[in-house]
Amino acid sequence: MPPLVTRTTQAMGTEIRFVVYTSDEDRALRAFEAGFAEFHRLEAMMTTWKPDSEVSRINAAAGVEPVKVSPETLEVIEMSDRASKMSGGAFDITFYALHGLWKFDDDMVKKVPDADELKRRLALVDYRKVIIDHGKSTVFLKDKGMAINLGGIAKGYAVDKATEILRRAGFKDGLIQAGGDLMCAGNKLGKPWTTGIRDPRGPRDAVFAVMQLDDHAFSTAGDYERFFFLGGKRYHHILDPKTGQPARASKSVTIYAPNAFLADAVDDAVFIMGWKKGIEMVESLPDVGAVVVDAAGKVHMSKRVLGRVKILHEPTPGL
Repeated sequence: MPPLVTRTTQAMGTEIRFVVYTSDEDRALRAFEAGFAEFHRLEAMMTTWKPDSEVSRINAAAGVEPVKVSPETLEVIEMSDRASKMSGGAFDITFYALHGLWKFDDDMVKKVPDADELKRRLALVDYRKVIIDHGKSTVFLKDKGMAINLGGIAKGYAVDKATEILRRAGFKDGLIQAGGDLMCAGNKLGKPWTTGIRDPRGPRDAVFAVMQLDDHAFSTAGDYERFFFLGGKRYHHILDPKTGQPARASKSVTIYAPNAFLADAVDDAVFIMGWKKGIEMVESLPDVGAVVVDAAGKVHMSKRVLGRVKILHEPTPGL
């Protein structure tokens, strides 16, 4: 068995991890560096943290003029539009108009937004007002005050681009992970990759199920990563764009898909929609499956993951 080579870096607000089995460590490390560079390149285009990024320029020009963007940013925004349409607006990149109302980061403030201010901001959330001109490669937000954020989908896109880099370097089998987004490229020494599905109310490293994957992606959205408790209620970062409040239908959603871009586009939408409508949408997509832990802690699985998922125990109960 060849040795495992793995390296990590930080990008897009999370840890990036590459894994391959090879005896040629030098070649692997060169491929890893190229893959990491791709993450940083895409992040520079799509982040909201840099005022000169393409996404920041789109937001600054809201209600004023279209902004010309790179093919990569255009592709991610076009996929976002498709995800919004197929989910009936459950996925909506214009949720960023709510930025600052909730605090779920290190400097979190445990409070709910003012109802009047939330209502005012919600009027600016509408994916249908993102005007995309594919021919001109421009994006325009119709109303002043609108803003987009690609954090719910860009990591999956970057995972796939890094996977392409590793494959071109001769590594068709490997793992590429960015937070909850994982591409299991090829297989693990001739056998399927096996990855765990986190127990949303268990200890941090606890899993309640495992899934086998062969050249497929795996993406999880959960209410347990960024949250706070107030008045005996959990408030978390996955917001329903229709209400501006944390979505309450699910505790976690894991998506199985042929690529990480699609998996990342679907997991938040299913989380917000709830298991019934969410799995109905998943079943309509080719080669996509889902494992949903609903608000009551019950597990629901779509047809395509039956036989791939083994439930180890029921998810731990808890708020």
